Amino acid sequence: MAHRMVREVMTTEVVSVSAGTPFKELVAVLAERHISAVPVLDAGGRVAGLVSEIDLLRKEEYQEDPGARRPPHWRHGADRARADGLTAGDLMTSPAVTIRPEASVVEAARALDRQHVRRLVVIDGDGNLVGIVAPPDLLKVYLRSDVEIRDEIIHEVITEYLGTDPERITVTVTAGQVTLGGEVEKKSMIRLAVKMAHSVDGVVNVAEALSYAIDDTHVPPVLDSRSGSSMT
Repeated sequence: MAHRMVREVMTTEVVSVSAGTPFKELVAVLAERHISAVPVLDAGGRVAGLVSEIDLLRKEEYQEDPGARRPPHWRHGADRARADGLTAGDLMTSPAVTIRPEASVVEAARALDRQHVRRLVVIDGDGNLVGIVAPPDLLKVYLRSDVEIRDEIIHEVITEYLGTDPERITVTVTAGQVTLGGEVEKKSMIRLAVKMAHSVDGVVNVAEALSYAIDDTHVPPVLDSRSGSSMT
């Protein structure tokens, strides 16, 4: 099944800053726009990095405070240097974790989890900023209506993928939970039907009460005519 692409769910109205943007202006941009990070563009307009609230908070983290526990010793090198930074270029995380707009929402979700980040910068083939995608954007697929999900399962899973007459299968979708009923031609199709229905964007769970006309998972032994014994 074809999953939704990043371009279909990403935020396209993205504020950006230059590498020379000063610290206090960065704080103001995040506060005024109600965002938690901002892409940093180089002189050519390409994405050079990303400045997040965490990057900015390092300046506060390394302030002197006798009553607060000191950061662990092993963090004092690069993090302290960045805490002393004055501009976006000094403070940013670089390179930014990026993704292309034609990537699937599945790829994006895996990248967020694998890279342990809260957002991906979406860039085109030239490295230009085209959007931002974050967990709330990816979760939009679960806002699809039950009718839309049911129609996709009937047309793409039952009719096109399995090649089965949709009149033989009942598809019920309630709050994203799918139930498949009716009869398929072969027993092996049941597992495929459940697997592919589960891959439809917006599906929360799939249950099945399917019967079958032919058990193609049981292969009878072949009789050896010369010895009279069976061969497996």
